[in-house]
Amino acid sequence: MAFEKVALLGTGLMGFPMARNLARAGVPVTVWNRTVTKAEPLADDGAAVAASTSAAVTGADVIITMMSDGPTVLAVIGEVSRSLSSGALWIDMSSTKPGEAREARAILSELGVGFLDAPVSGGTKGAEAASLAIMAGGEAADFDRARAVLEVMGRPVHVGPTGAGQLSKLCNQAIVAVTIGAVAEAMLLAEEGGADPAALRAALKGGFADSTILQQHGERMTTGNFEPGGLSKFQLKDLDNVLHEAGATGVTLPMVQDVRDRFAHFVDHMDGADRDHSGLYLELKARQEGAA
Repeated sequence: MAFEKVALLGTGLMGFPMARNLARAGVPVTVWNRTVTKAEPLADDGAAVAASTSAAVTGADVIITMMSDGPTVLAVIGEVSRSLSSGALWIDMSSTKPGEAREARAILSELGVGFLDAPVSGGTKGAEAASLAIMAGGEAADFDRARAVLEVMGRPVHVGPTGAGQLSKLCNQAIVAVTIGAVAEAMLLAEEGGADPAALRAALKGGFADSTILQQHGERMTTGNFEPGGLSKFQLKDLDNVLHEAGATGVTLPMVQDVRDRFAHFVDHMDGADRDHSGLYLELKARQEGAA
């Protein structure tokens, strides 16, 4: 099938494999990253590498952003506003606040550009396997237009109007963070009590307690592999966004608050910012050792 011309801005841990999957699927894609060396290897897969954001989006039908946060996305929109084609569609796949998604849509609407907020879940493994869960907020017509491109990267679902994608991602991140905390406690209890954590995970597989987090992050915890798939500093940022949105709607989330504070300690006081978010296990172990 014929794909629209895509520009993907941000080829970090997630953006790189997403761009690679687009290029390998035959999508005409131009990529950009502030550190150009992180984007250059994508040329081997057929992607064009742009030297600037404006060069990347010039002539693009669809612009995808995979940035660290909402303010960065809004700054990039400002950078390229004069280079955007009227009728283009901007898909922000970063994790931001719902209000930031609505702000981006308002700015782009003035330029005649459509907008979807379409954050993802699945981590680097999901990005590499093109199996990401994609939660899209915006107009149904824009989602229908974007579907073919999004399906190259994962499983897109239209979840509601602008901002609903980011709200869905915040719900996802609340579940992920709290589950990481529960799995860390279970793995530590198994170890300290004399059970084999690997055998425990095998025994629980397929039961009510099973999950991707138990199997993947539980293994990370007990083998000491905290090379980043999902950065702890971004998990903390997402939890701050969860609590911000909860406060705006009058909702109290005590479990999220507790695990957010633990991630803050891990990031700020245990050099955990750039370690995998399964590293919350290390915070738990340090707490246990401190109490001993």
